[in-house]
Amino acid sequence: MKSICVFAASRTGTSTIYIESAARLGRLMAEQELRLVYGGSKLGLMGETANAVLAHGGQVTGIMPTSLFLAEIVHPGLTEFIEVADMHERKAKMGRSADAFIALPGGLGTFEELFEVLCWAQIGIHRKPIGLLNMNGYYDPLLAMMRHSIEEGFTPSGSMDLILASDDPELLLQQLGQSVPVNGYPS
Repeated sequence: MKSICVFAASRTGTSTIYIESAARLGRLMAEQELRLVYGGSKLGLMGETANAVLAHGGQVTGIMPTSLFLAEIVHPGLTEFIEVADMHERKAKMGRSADAFIALPGGLGTFEELFEVLCWAQIGIHRKPIGLLNMNGYYDPLLAMMRHSIEEGFTPSGSMDLILASDDPELLLQQLGQSVPVNGYPS
C-alpha cells in the first residue's frame, strides 16, 4: 500500500477529537510514507489531514473540479494538484490513484463517496480495502444501518466484510495494510 484516498468533511465538526484524529492520521501517513489522495481543500478535516501529512514531510495529491475552487478553497501547498471537470471525474481519479480508502467524519459528500467505493467493492470493480475512522463513535449509526439492511434482506450478509472500522488511526492503518481483498458480491 503506497497511497490512501481519504474522504472527509470540509468542516471540522463540533468536537476537537475530530481535528486531533485527522491530524494524527495525517502524521502517521507521512511517517509510513503513504501518499494522501483527497479532494484538495484547505478547509475542515480535509485540510487538517493534508496539513499534517505535509508538516511531517509526506506527499499529498489534491483533486478538485474547477467548479469547487471558490467553495472549497484550494489548498495552496500540495505536492500535486489535479484539476478535473466535474465530481464524477474527481471520484474516478481519486479511486484510480489510491490503494485504499478511509472515510473520516463528514456529511453528505463523504457519505456518497464512501458508499460509492463500497458499492464498487461489492460488485467487484475494485478490491481495495475500505476503512472508517470512527472517532467519537461517529459512524456507529451508519454501521447499525448497514447491519439493519442485511437483517432486512436488502444487502448481502458478507457486506460488512468490505469495511474496516476503528477509532484509532494507527490501528486502522495497520488493519488496511493487513487486509485481504474481498471479492465482490459477498454472500
